[in-house]
Amino acid sequence: MERALTLGIDISTQSISAVVLDPRESPARAVAHLSLSYRDDSRLNRFGIHRESLLVPPRVPGEADQPPEMFLAGLDALLGDLAAAGVRLGQVGAVSVSAQQHGHVYLTEAGLEAIAALGRGGESPLVKRFDGAFSYGTAPIWQTSNSQPQAEEIRDALGGVLPVVERSGSNSPARFTGAVIRRTAQTVPSIWEKTARISLLSSFFSAILSGNPDCPIDWGNGSGMTLMDYHTRQWSPELLQAVSQGLPGGADALRAKLPGLASPVAESGRIARYFQERFGFSQDCIVNAGSGDNPQSKVMIRGDLLSLGTSFVYMVDTGTPLVDRSGYANSMYDGLGNPFVFACRTNGAMVWDRLRGIYGADLARAEAALEKVRPGAETIVWQPYAESYPQVPPIDLEEARSGGGDFSRLYSGIVDSSLVLTRHYAGTFEVSREPLALTGGPSASLAIRQRVAAIFERPVIVLESSGAALGSALAAWQTLCNARGHKAELDRLRQDLVPSGEMVYPDSTMASAYRELASRLIRRAPFASSPSASG
Repeated sequence: MERALTLGIDISTQSISAVVLDPRESPARAVAHLSLSYRDDSRLNRFGIHRESLLVPPRVPGEADQPPEMFLAGLDALLGDLAAAGVRLGQVGAVSVSAQQHGHVYLTEAGLEAIAALGRGGESPLVKRFDGAFSYGTAPIWQTSNSQPQAEEIRDALGGVLPVVERSGSNSPARFTGAVIRRTAQTVPSIWEKTARISLLSSFFSAILSGNPDCPIDWGNGSGMTLMDYHTRQWSPELLQAVSQGLPGGADALRAKLPGLASPVAESGRIARYFQERFGFSQDCIVNAGSGDNPQSKVMIRGDLLSLGTSFVYMVDTGTPLVDRSGYANSMYDGLGNPFVFACRTNGAMVWDRLRGIYGADLARAEAALEKVRPGAETIVWQPYAESYPQVPPIDLEEARSGGGDFSRLYSGIVDSSLVLTRHYAGTFEVSREPLALTGGPSASLAIRQRVAAIFERPVIVLESSGAALGSALAAWQTLCNARGHKAELDRLRQDLVPSGEMVYPDSTMASAYRELASRLIRRAPFASSPSASG
């Protein structure tokens, strides 16, 4: 297959990255990988970001914006560095973008024209070409928290938690784009008047790469807006009305500012002439609609995935569109257009690390603690941070915070409770007993793997972390194969690109102990007053 390399680009909160994939090789392999740090790269850190937060200094509490110029400069720098390193960009057959979910830009008519002009080529860099393109000068991102009142207004307009969840797939979180759009329009009406198009960061950069100002928003990232009907995958008149109530022009004006919706692997167009002339891409290179970072990361895993990171992320394949009626988890589509549910527990492995730090315990001591204490024996919860899964306030544990308790008892109890609660509140959307993929630093621990297998009552297999850029490159391959009538053989490629470790099977005695622990935990405050997902 001619020009069969694929390029995945990930525009994250900390960096912009690329993976160039050669799916034809056996085994398939990434032929190039590059990441540029917003903090450390002098080409990218000159747009006014704070060195630690990587945000534009907020004008009001809860604001979390980044400069779109940083992303534009990053794309030029990334592609330039790849070309300078000898990567054969002319052999790239398809490109797919990943970008941080919920991040978005407000474009003027001049911004739409700047996108279209990329199709006519030209030498000026992207930052210069998009001068004056934004009605709102920065890009709100997923860390935005000052839109809670607007999120509540949207939820109330739909009639409460269950109606908004059943329609949108989520419980109108404050970070979702619809609430942030509403706040922006309410607080700065002149921005709303000047805005011709609202684009998610993923669709914005797919539009740039293809020179198509009408590039659609994909279903996966569209699920994070509280604007799309999760089941029909169309803009919802009811959600449009809820987000726009009281705004000039109402739902019609909001709809006019949005592009269409499409599958993540739908073609946005051929790569714009600007990128052909400047970086050597072929005129035949396809750009697809792209998606968010979580949907694109999910592309690399067929089945369910539990990531034991700073926060726990539980991604569950559902086969058909399902929602978490309690409103704790979010329903999405992955970067191939397949439905899944995404649950994020804030008090994840960072709490385990914090406890180890307080006690000066290394990983060997932590492993010994898990081997010493009988699984499920301790009913201990420590949640230093407000939790959204389930939605409860912080839970203090003085003996943990002060370092005055028994480390083995505390560590094993906190590990157990955090994993048991993650499983318990997934009860309405878990549908598979197939092996559960496990990633993240703690997955190196045999005792952790054994606990996860028993708590989730299914085999566990550890996978190497892959990332959104690689998932995007695989999604680009699917688009290229669709265009050329070839089978993508994604399962073979996943096996090549994400090696797996030894399977760990659940122990029935441990599983029974953890079911009893779950029963004890959910009878305790504050969980007793939270809607239970499985009982």
